[in-house]
Amino acid sequence: MKQRGPGGDRPLSRRPGTGEGAGQSEPAPAKPRIDKASANDQAFDSIIATDKREALKLAPVSHETEARLDRYIALLREWQAKTNLVAPSTLPQLWTRHIADSLQLVDLAPAAKRWADLGSGGGFPGVVLACAMAGTPDASVHLVERIAKKAAFLREAIRVTTSPGVVHLAEIGDNVDRITGPVDCVTARALAPLHQLIGFAEPLMRQGAKALFLKGQDVEAELTEAAKYWNIVPQLHQSRTGDGWIVELDAAERRS
Repeated sequence: MKQRGPGGDRPLSRRPGTGEGAGQSEPAPAKPRIDKASANDQAFDSIIATDKREALKLAPVSHETEARLDRYIALLREWQAKTNLVAPSTLPQLWTRHIADSLQLVDLAPAAKRWADLGSGGGFPGVVLACAMAGTPDASVHLVERIAKKAAFLREAIRVTTSPGVVHLAEIGDNVDRITGPVDCVTARALAPLHQLIGFAEPLMRQGAKALFLKGQDVEAELTEAAKYWNIVPQLHQSRTGDGWIVELDAAERRS
């Protein structure tokens, strides 16, 4: 099993946050309260702007793509007030936690034009990939989502960003029947355990698609479990945006 850190084999290091200095008598300033309403709070804009700058250092994009992503984030913050699209605790890191995390997939499959995102939810990585693919001839991103409210949001996100996405309101296991034409890459994020994801994606992989699955720190345990059901040769890429991993698979064969 190959493991690669971002930009090569260098491990991703993180510094712990700095605590309060010794001898300070004043209490630490209260953290901003993050809930659905705060997604539209004007005072929250500066937090989002700072996070955006950090995210675009991790995953640079063109001005055109940045403009599309800005429209997407604005729409997400509007809808978040009435529909839970992302965990409220992650709102201050919308750009680093969600946008940059999704954009890094493009570098792992630079020739891919046709993507399928299973369980798109709030649009990560599907809508982000569609924004990135907007200037690519013949590009398309299929977004499969089983919840009607989220599918409605995804359609509106594709519309306002003028991105090449097609939304399928369907159970994840029905994706093969609904996706027409070839798929270069299939992906999923925070959807299901790895062995189940492989089952969803295997029909597309059998037709030539590469799989890129965004997983967390427990990826080794998931790979061990998946190996009980599938013959796979995974390649691991360390995430640029945290402690997670991206599992790359070129093929999968069910164990008899």
